[in-house]
Amino acid sequence: MTALAAIAAVPSPALDSGDTAWLLVASALVLLMAPGLALFYGGMVRSKSVLNMMMMTFGSLAVITVVWVLVGYSLAFGDDLGGGLIGDPRQYAGLGQLVSAAGNAASPGGGVPAILFAVFQGLFCVITGALVSGAIADRARFGAWIAFVTVWTLVVYAPVAHWVFDLDHAGHVGGWLANRVGLVDFAGGTAVEICSGASGLALALVLGHRVGFGKDPMRPHNLTLVMLGAGLLWFGWFGFNAGSAPGAGQAAAVVFTTTLVAGAAGALGWLALERVRDGHATSLGAASGMVAGLVAITPSCGSLTPLGAVAMGAVAGAVCAWAVGLKYRFG
Repeated sequence: MTALAAIAAVPSPALDSGDTAWLLVASALVLLMAPGLALFYGGMVRSKSVLNMMMMTFGSLAVITVVWVLVGYSLAFGDDLGGGLIGDPRQYAGLGQLVSAAGNAASPGGGVPAILFAVFQGLFCVITGALVSGAIADRARFGAWIAFVTVWTLVVYAPVAHWVFDLDHAGHVGGWLANRVGLVDFAGGTAVEICSGASGLALALVLGHRVGFGKDPMRPHNLTLVMLGAGLLWFGWFGFNAGSAPGAGQAAAVVFTTTLVAGAAGALGWLALERVRDGHATSLGAASGMVAGLVAITPSCGSLTPLGAVAMGAVAGAVCAWAVGLKYRFG
């Protein structure tokens, strides 16, 4: 009998096969968001930057996955070292401890294997890092980006994930925002969307304008890729949000519904504002509005009704369509 077979043969009554199956599927859906994001960003840039832009996403997938296994998960979900700021980097280094049945029973994700929970959370980090790359299109070499995203994972994302996602349980002390402040962030509005947005803004301010910004045309080179990527992102987002529900039950079904509705309403909100402001709607607007709606619903997808999700998505789409113009006003 192999080592893995021996582990599988050990009874683990705390595990739920249905919840485990759902989280396996949800993890695969979140992984699919990476190539979806590569297409989404790749279609938005000029043709000369397509491969670099796409490789920044795929590079993020590769390097963040390895860094997460080595020490990232331990920094985010290890026992707190004090003040709720960071986890013990040695506790789960390499994830070897999570292969055992004891690791399964101690899963902070409840009735799913701890190592699966670790992988799911690692894919959140992958998407967050890849999102940052869109803020520096045309302005970074691939090698420099890989160095940056490696350090960013350890210094920025892992601590923030510890603050927001690491809940106290069974003698384990987690992060300060989730446990001391009582922050409710269902699927990553703070650790993913705010973190990636603030990181992208900071990085863009440091690197400065693209050469020719405001003078040369910088229209998306392939809107077909943008819309295909947006569709894959929407598909993967069901794993992102509904996979964060505690199991394959009513909560996951509600989150699935609000995620679907908010994405649709976001597209309509962006298109409506374009129609009023510019006299016509655009395919780029439809794709961008959908993403805006999904971003807006993520932290509250488990708290809103479908009607609330319609309002949230529509407002997000319209506000983001208006806000994009600010970069030209402020230079």
